[in-house]
Amino acid sequence: MKFEHLITINDPANPLLEPLTRAQLWHGLLQRVDNPLPFLPGLQSFTLLERSEVHARRELDFGAARIVDRVRLQTGQEVEFVVETGAGHAGGSLCIRIEEPAPEVLFLRFTYHTNLAENGGEDAAYVDYVKSAYLDSDIECVRTIRELLATGQLH
Repeated sequence: MKFEHLITINDPANPLLEPLTRAQLWHGLLQRVDNPLPFLPGLQSFTLLERSEVHARRELDFGAARIVDRVRLQTGQEVEFVVETGAGHAGGSLCIRIEEPAPEVLFLRFTYHTNLAENGGEDAAYVDYVKSAYLDSDIECVRTIRELLATGQLH
């Protein structure tokens, strides 16, 4: 399954959206890499196994499930999370890309690739459920970044 969507971060035409700078948004995405606890409901703990400016490898403990992911960073542009195939997990990836089609207009593009088939039939409801869960999680990610900024936990 491939699922992709945009979330508006800044829109000068919408005064209800508190504008963020590209740097603030990038630091929020880095926070998701370095401390995923506020971003992943159900995550009990994590271990940062490797970290450099361009990649990370983490073990995420969800209690009943442990997953290992690799993170690729393209500074100021995108973060890609690739879940390693393992016991109880088929793997998959999420790429979060910052898009700025015009000055002061920012979006985050979320692109998921999973092994879940989109073949219609009785699995269609499950695929729709997964897509909805991804969208909810991504909206919550942006809310968490805004909250971390508002409380001074992110610069």
